[in-house]
Amino acid sequence: MASATAPAAAAPTLAPPLQQLRHLAEELRLLLPRVRVGEAQGTTEEFNREMFWRRLNEAAVTVSREATTLTTVFSQLPLPSPQETQKFCEQVHAAIKAFIAVYCLLPKDQGITLRKLVRGATLDIVDGMAQLVEVLSITPTQSPENNDLISYISVWVACQQMPRMPRDNKAAALLMLTKNVDFVKDAHEEMQRAMEECDPYSGLLNDTDENNSDNHNDEDDVLGFPSNRDLYWSEDDEELIIRCLALVIASKACLKKIRILVAENGKKDQVAQLDDIVDISDEISPSVNDLALSIYPPMCHLTVRINSAKLVSVLKKALEITKASHVNPQPGDSWIPLLINAIDHFMNRIKELTRSELEL
Repeated sequence: MASATAPAAAAPTLAPPLQQLRHLAEELRLLLPRVRVGEAQGTTEEFNREMFWRRLNEAAVTVSREATTLTTVFSQLPLPSPQETQKFCEQVHAAIKAFIAVYCLLPKDQGITLRKLVRGATLDIVDGMAQLVEVLSITPTQSPENNDLISYISVWVACQQMPRMPRDNKAAALLMLTKNVDFVKDAHEEMQRAMEECDPYSGLLNDTDENNSDNHNDEDDVLGFPSNRDLYWSEDDEELIIRCLALVIASKACLKKIRILVAENGKKDQVAQLDDIVDISDEISPSVNDLALSIYPPMCHLTVRINSAKLVSVLKKALEITKASHVNPQPGDSWIPLLINAIDHFMNRIKELTRSELEL
């Protein structure tokens, strides 16, 4: 006779701990596109800056705590049970989703520059946690301990950065402008150092080949070995580089002046103009980098001319946008025309030195 009561449904079988971790890492990776392209959540409530940053910092503390717990329990044997692992994974997933949800509360009208910085920090936290989970999903006996530590520190550092984030678009703009100034400064110093050493590839070649120098012949060029022309600058090259250096110095001066104006006159509520200034300033450092890379031998003068022209175009646009913005309270100030005239002078000299390239 059949039993009057139906048998209880069998509990679902949980995957082994390490397999659950691998699945969690995949789920975290799937959240990254949402952060990259996600729009700010619409709300009828007025944005409360203090409340937003408090919630974001609290969410970062929760993520950091979950990263600590996960690293502690999965970096040694014996591993937690499948049931315990499920709980740990759910807590990590919930902490990351909660952090993303807070980030999405930051509206665009608080500034695109600020939102980009917070988005970058959010991506660092999500990606860092995914990397940590992936490392821990390797059997502890196979995973070097320093890998666990490095991955954990990566998440921890990303979380610790949240209280230091700029709180408004003006602060975010100043941070980005400072980074651009530092980048251009480094590029200028590298170019200057290469010129002073008169050997752009110093230390990059193997000195042990000196004993075989007598055996070198024209066959080297065919085989891809560099010739002297490929390793050193001609006198014409060096004269052209001097003009390029002057252009890079002008770029640094331009960024420094813009940063000073934003610091002294920038208004937190003028988010659109600050974003415009940062957007065009962000184009200066890549343009400087392109120019710096094009001066290394074998130098193509036409490439240097093209890259110089691109940089000049960006600099002039940055100066015009700054001149028309609220950070420049005296539109008649002579420093912008003077800097534009200097930039035009350097570009004209570069054109003169590269005219022969156009006639070929």
